[in-house]
Amino acid sequence: MTDAVYQDASWPRAGDYPAHQDHADVVLIGVPTHETSLSPTRADTTPRAIRESLRRYSHTFYHGDGGTRSLEGLTITDAGDIENPDGDRAGAIEHLRKVASQSSLVIALGGDNSATVPVATASLDSDWDSAGLITLDAHFDVRAGKSNGSPVRELLELGLPGPHVAQVGIADFANSKAYSEFVAHQGITVIPRRDITASNVEKIAEQACRTAGSGGGNIHVDIDVDVCDRAVVPACPASAPGGLSAYELRALVRRLAAHPHVVSFDITEIDATQDSADGRTIRLAALLVLEILAGFNERP
Repeated sequence: MTDAVYQDASWPRAGDYPAHQDHADVVLIGVPTHETSLSPTRADTTPRAIRESLRRYSHTFYHGDGGTRSLEGLTITDAGDIENPDGDRAGAIEHLRKVASQSSLVIALGGDNSATVPVATASLDSDWDSAGLITLDAHFDVRAGKSNGSPVRELLELGLPGPHVAQVGIADFANSKAYSEFVAHQGITVIPRRDITASNVEKIAEQACRTAGSGGGNIHVDIDVDVCDRAVVPACPASAPGGLSAYELRALVRRLAAHPHVVSFDITEIDATQDSADGRTIRLAALLVLEILAGFNERP
């Protein structure tokens, strides 16, 4: 639970968005997948925790010109949580497809990384040939089968072209030679963790968007927070020392959200029940939602 927050009429808070009806600029939706995770998780508890944490923050942010902007002009709604996304993936995809048709951008709150498949499918399957994918993840996620370790492979099998996939933040000692060779064979662009610094995140985001947008179609962005350093995301089971900083991830996400072909995001691999006492992982997830909104707000 989020601690009670001080109320100030001159400091309106984020969160508590109205229930989704039929149209919005941006829709939040919970996709609480967790049953096929390779390690036990209660990631199904995370969408609610992120919503509660949003109340800690405001809608005001600094823009590149040095001034401030507000998200107050955006129509943001909340479509609630999808029921049983693990057991009824087809139903989840249909629900997400309807929500996507009624908005310009969908932000899916996971859930483990298996949530990526229904969210991306709903956003991209009208034209797989032109679609693109960007993953912010320490792992390739190309295992066989259906789990939180297989979403990229599953999307490739559904028709997503490998040359339209950019994998950002891939970590050393976190993947196998066999999976590295599989990714190379698919023509996927890999931007490893060691190539990313706080000073070049804009360039990295542009490279990822060029790759994912090379087909000219819709782009989905998968944020697996294990791309971050474990000190930043203790509630992420697979996070390790040496990952991205919170700043680097937030800056990447805002830049990606500004791209006009990006139509959906997911935020995954957080077990809210395992967070630190200060709730730092959930707080980061809430800030990622706000960074996505800020990037979307900066679109031409």
